[in-house]
Amino acid sequence: MERKKIRIAVVGVGNCASSLIQGIHYYRNRDAEECIGLLNYEVGGYRPGDIEVVAAFDIDKRKVGRDVNEAVFALPNCTAVFCGDLPTSGVKVSMGKILDGYSEHMAQFGDDRTFLLAAEAEPSQADVVEQLKRAGVDVLMNYLPVGSQKATEFYAECALEAGCAFVNNIPVFIASNPEWAERFKMRNIPIIGDDIKAQLGATIVHRTLGNLFKKRGVKLERTYQLNTGGNTDFLNMLNRERLSSKKKSKTEAVQAAIPQRLDDVNIHVGPSDYVPWQNDNKVCFIRMEGKLFGDVAMNLELRLSVEDSPNSAGVAIDTIRCAKVALDRDVGGIVEIPSAFFCKHPPKQIPDDDSYAILMEEWV
Repeated sequence: MERKKIRIAVVGVGNCASSLIQGIHYYRNRDAEECIGLLNYEVGGYRPGDIEVVAAFDIDKRKVGRDVNEAVFALPNCTAVFCGDLPTSGVKVSMGKILDGYSEHMAQFGDDRTFLLAAEAEPSQADVVEQLKRAGVDVLMNYLPVGSQKATEFYAECALEAGCAFVNNIPVFIASNPEWAERFKMRNIPIIGDDIKAQLGATIVHRTLGNLFKKRGVKLERTYQLNTGGNTDFLNMLNRERLSSKKKSKTEAVQAAIPQRLDDVNIHVGPSDYVPWQNDNKVCFIRMEGKLFGDVAMNLELRLSVEDSPNSAGVAIDTIRCAKVALDRDVGGIVEIPSAFFCKHPPKQIPDDDSYAILMEEWV
């Protein structure tokens, strides 16, 4: 008996999409015992190999018009290749809507590091909606660059019109915006967001340590999280004007895990600098200072090094399946528990242990 499929569309064929698509094929013919690195082998009866990409959008001339399984390896992508023998998919990358998805400062860097805008005509909303419907898309994955407010809203509108579930992987607030959330609820279309937490990344580690301080009676007084990387995400974020929602998303994710909010002067969480030779490797430095028994000072310092995009894909492969399960169950609007567990800035922050327990009981 042929397994049911989850048909997805990808907006932004960058490093994160590359890792996700590689992962779909990497795990497709493996059984549960062989699937190292998955949070869950099955979610609602769906396995990673049940996901198929049926539409893709990008604005880089090296990707537009190419088969999506070739485009994921095109420059400026620089993530690890762990499944390089992808079959031809038959799905061509379509020209996307640019809007604020491209930051002008990126033109100052070498072609192998930045986006090269394609000359093709940009699609209208009607064009994208028609393509999503024609392809039978179940879930639309938003992988636009940080700061793409207008472009994200454009594709959110397209998802609403086409009836696709929407997974917002970036720190532009759609799911956590009450007006947008209400629109998805009124259309009975699922949305998961905002801003994906990595599988074992800076935010989840920082939250876990904050929760540990709380459980062990240590008063956290100040903390920072500094991140460096060399992919297009970090290059894009050199434009500090695009960072306000990113910094807010990451900071609130940490604040939610500690018992008492820190004053702004005592907490710094966010991207710090672009180091080209790091490529898709992200290095995170966390420092936490506090007081323990007898009001005696202590501090903790941690260094975390991860390949950024596989770290993201390890979570995205579950958000896709949760979005499809919501569609199967006729659940529209905010998909609360997956949003809380998998995202940094969900509409409702829920402790990770609590959201995990409910996720395992009700979704997996």
